[in-house]
Amino acid sequence: MGRIGHWAAAVRARLGERGVAGIVLAALVAAMVVPLVAMPAVRCEVFGTGCARPPAGSARADAVPVARRPVLAPAEVAARGGYVALGDSYSAGVGAEATLADQNPLDRCHRTSKAYYHAVAGAFAFKGGGFYACSGAKVSNVLHGQAGEPPQIDRVTAGTSLVTISIGGNDVGFARIVAACVKKLPWSRACEDQGGDIAGRLSDLRRALPGLLDKITTRAPRARVVILGYPRVFSEVAGERGDNISIEDQRWLNARALDLNETIRRAAAEADAGVVAAGGAGSVEFVDAYSAFAGHEAGSADPYMNGLTFNLAGLTAEPRSFHPTVKGQEAFARLITAQIVKGPGRPFAG
Repeated sequence: MGRIGHWAAAVRARLGERGVAGIVLAALVAAMVVPLVAMPAVRCEVFGTGCARPPAGSARADAVPVARRPVLAPAEVAARGGYVALGDSYSAGVGAEATLADQNPLDRCHRTSKAYYHAVAGAFAFKGGGFYACSGAKVSNVLHGQAGEPPQIDRVTAGTSLVTISIGGNDVGFARIVAACVKKLPWSRACEDQGGDIAGRLSDLRRALPGLLDKITTRAPRARVVILGYPRVFSEVAGERGDNISIEDQRWLNARALDLNETIRRAAAEADAGVVAAGGAGSVEFVDAYSAFAGHEAGSADPYMNGLTFNLAGLTAEPRSFHPTVKGQEAFARLITAQIVKGPGRPFAG
């Protein structure tokens, strides 16, 4: 029988026929699996090891390419549709009258030919739009109209790619605040005593602005909304002659302008965060104009801001008082144009 025959007989006697069959089956399986596992493709598929990586730059023939949306420059985003200018007298151009038409008493919104809108509109190839800012406008007027003018918000459409706006000064009653400082008795505190009322109106504005910005971005979901802040009207070191406002009053008024700007800035930042969270294609951006007139405040040698001007016939301050001059509007245009080119600091997908 030989040694193998004697070994097989001994195994059969010990394990029986079924045990021998099990050993034979296990040997067959091992003989099949071990070579397979040794194959790189099987190791990769089953164990995740030994996977060969394709050379750099190569691609599988059956791979489906993923389409990527092109990243657009901020100015491209702003100019891919129409430009609509909304807001109050600082956007309408009151104080920057340069022609007889600019002084037309029948123009209820007092839009002027030197308002920053014209320079911004000419700097980029917009596809339509228009100039709808109106003197005296508050948030409610932008939404619901004023003095027979339709709501400014109605001018914003799905084809609008840029909206500029200045808003909030009338909501906090800036003209009344300055007037109280002008009319006060020299020894009184009628200027600073307005602080409580201003705080209340700022709180109201803080609640109203988000609704306005939401309506703008809803109507124009692909638009960049650029909100212009308010400049410092007065010098911090020199008083303007003939307006009864002391240097201390000027500093106090400048601080209230700073409060107003901060309220607007926060609302803009929150609105933009909402656009990003929703995956929107547009933006909401605040342009800080507080120091834009530094050295050129009201009463300076080269003012960008008109001082107090009285209408002697009616003994009232003229609307142009404490509003930007032509040079002031030019400064606004430079700020906004620079922001359009710079963008909000994040990419825009096409």
